[in-house]
Amino acid sequence: MNQLNQHIEALIFCSEQSISIDEIAGSLKLSFEWELSEETILKALEEIKLKYASEDYPFCLEEISEGYQFLSKKEFHATISALIQHKSKKKLSVSQMETLAIIAYKQPITKSEVEHIRGVNCDYAIHKLLEKEMVSISGKSEGPGRPVLYSTSKNFMDYFGIQNPKDLPQLKDLHMEQNEIGVAGEFNSEENAEAVSVSEEMTEEFVTVDELNPVTSVTDEREILQAELETDVVMIEDDLQAENIDEMPPVMGEEEDMILPDRKAIFIESQVETTNSEFEEKSSDDIVAEDDTDINS
Repeated sequence: MNQLNQHIEALIFCSEQSISIDEIAGSLKLSFEWELSEETILKALEEIKLKYASEDYPFCLEEISEGYQFLSKKEFHATISALIQHKSKKKLSVSQMETLAIIAYKQPITKSEVEHIRGVNCDYAIHKLLEKEMVSISGKSEGPGRPVLYSTSKNFMDYFGIQNPKDLPQLKDLHMEQNEIGVAGEFNSEENAEAVSVSEEMTEEFVTVDELNPVTSVTDEREILQAELETDVVMIEDDLQAENIDEMPPVMGEEEDMILPDRKAIFIESQVETTNSEFEEKSSDDIVAEDDTDINS
């Protein structure tokens, strides 16, 4: 097992992603038939990590994504970013970020479930995430049609610098206090209990009313509405009759017991008197004419 550390360094250096202890042990067994225990490999990794922690090296060995990988030190970040800026992949669009976030927090998840959460089609976004190796196919669902399940890939954990999806920030960690309304703990438990009891009483009251007045069918409901309308019409007619029966308020300067004259009756009476007077005049003219005739004869 000569140069064990160098062989492990070569494996880590050539690996595009973080390499696990099992992968290191399997590679060395396949090449040299070495039966290495986990403790032996961990000891070699600690020696390599200590070696590259020196200021003489611009990179170091880091444990990431359930494995080990050489990463550049933060002091050289600006220099390296200038070199790989034009080679870096395009940034994720808004739709791809939303889709990736849903998959990361809900994995494993099907495409239809992602679309149900987002409310739009996600074919293109998932295709791009697969192309950029941010997500991978982790199996098939047991539901109808056995749709494909998607999960985050190792490249995703490498990109965000986490060891497993459990290291993702939780919603409580992303809570912003400036968006809060009111003061936390403003309502104590007693007030909450009182509000719950009032709500229960209101619910019981509504249930009691429904039990006393059940509506068994649409026909019964229509009959009830028709009866209510007829009752309202009768009440309105009674009010109108009551208003007509009531005496009008007395005019200023008149006595309260004074009865207003009926204009229609007065008009009819005047017409009758005019007709009678005309009839009497006509009758008198006829009598005078008859007298003249007798005299001439």
